[in-house]
Amino acid sequence: MIVGAGLGGLSAALHLAGAGRDVTVFERSGEPGGRCGRWQVDGYSFDTGPTVLTMPEAVERPLAAVGESLAQWLPLRRLDPAYRARFADGSTLDVLADPAAMAEQIRRECGAADAAGFERLVSWLGELYRLELPHFIDRNLDSPTQLLRPPLARLAQMGAFRRLAPKIGAFVRDERLRRLFSFQAMYAGLAPQQALAVYAVIAYLDSVNGVYFPDGGMHALPRALAGAARKHGVRIHYNRMVNRVEVNNSRATAVIVDDERVEADVVVINADRPGAEATLLGRRTRRLTYSPSCAVLHAGSDVTFSDPAHHVIDFGAAWDSTFDEVIVKGATMSDPSFLLTTPTITDPSLAPPGRHGYYALFPVPNLEHSRPIDWTSAGACYQDAILSTLDARGYPGLANAEVLRLTTPADWRDQGLAGGTPFSAAHTFRQTGPFRPATLDALLDNVVFCGSGTQPGVGVPMVLLSGGLAAKRVTG
Repeated sequence: MIVGAGLGGLSAALHLAGAGRDVTVFERSGEPGGRCGRWQVDGYSFDTGPTVLTMPEAVERPLAAVGESLAQWLPLRRLDPAYRARFADGSTLDVLADPAAMAEQIRRECGAADAAGFERLVSWLGELYRLELPHFIDRNLDSPTQLLRPPLARLAQMGAFRRLAPKIGAFVRDERLRRLFSFQAMYAGLAPQQALAVYAVIAYLDSVNGVYFPDGGMHALPRALAGAARKHGVRIHYNRMVNRVEVNNSRATAVIVDDERVEADVVVINADRPGAEATLLGRRTRRLTYSPSCAVLHAGSDVTFSDPAHHVIDFGAAWDSTFDEVIVKGATMSDPSFLLTTPTITDPSLAPPGRHGYYALFPVPNLEHSRPIDWTSAGACYQDAILSTLDARGYPGLANAEVLRLTTPADWRDQGLAGGTPFSAAHTFRQTGPFRPATLDALLDNVVFCGSGTQPGVGVPMVLLSGGLAAKRVTG
């Protein structure tokens, strides 16, 4: 029995179906995806969750578990550039799919020393990824002693347990490059100055290994996984709410779905973990530190901008202070850095003819701060601030978009996400690896978790891997 048809739950379903298990999934909404959702209005189709897809092999694995191919179910396009970075001084740098072409661009824009440093960085990131994936990421970890092996010593020798920002700075001197290869720490819920260098593996995934986009948008990913699961016998029931897990003698025996009792041998929970433990299992949860949240503006318009790219990272002049504002002070960025995604550049079918769909993501504090922002009253003003920032940075005219909607931390909270953040628990040292909530429940030996709140962590690839790790708990 699987609670939730998000990416983690669908991955677990495919792995379990491939192992010959009888699998039933209950999903409270009317379609698969969880946080990887969509909003359709007036001919536009907006992805409401993640917009960046890396590590396609993480998608391939659950499909391969039932003998299906990625190419058959989810055609992917590699984006080139993966990102276009724009800086406050008016300069731009593209993150190119070809590392050799990227090095040449850096040589032209930043100098020969940084081009050579980038080449060393790529080599270092590649080794970091090859060490971390099998030993620290794609692995169920129940004790720190499991890590006491030669790969740990090698990571320490590589400087992976130093701070991320100075480690990146050891390879490249240009401040723009340092930002470009360290901003990903925000995905892990930390400032680059505070994050460990092990999280540079995120930079490897999107800046070296590649960023991809599915035909039909990111929501095509859960639709594909759900389609493959149904083909191989998984029963997925939509618009069915699991209210409680019935427990007897330290084992789950059934789930209460709406008003129906459904027996279960094993329960896999793919839901935001703190809320799931409280509502489904009726117990207090471990207090966690949460990642920053975000405000997302969706806009549908006939406006087009000069020099467009699928993903644009627009950096403000401020840097260290912006993380301090969001993470420590609980304030919005006074000089924002933000992500602007225009998926209709790659797939025009996501909007009416002659129109574009825009997705602007601005990092903001979560709701766990001692003085959280009241987004009920602040939302309209912040939407105006976003539109003003976009106008000033060279993306004018969206205030008059024919479709406009802002999602705030209050909306994430109303979706059941703890802390009002879609990025779950931050990857602090005490919430990483064996210290992050495990996939196997500590009290019930037949209840398993998957998703961003458990191992290995946040992000589409990690959530897909968590589904595989959850399935391993069941199959042994």
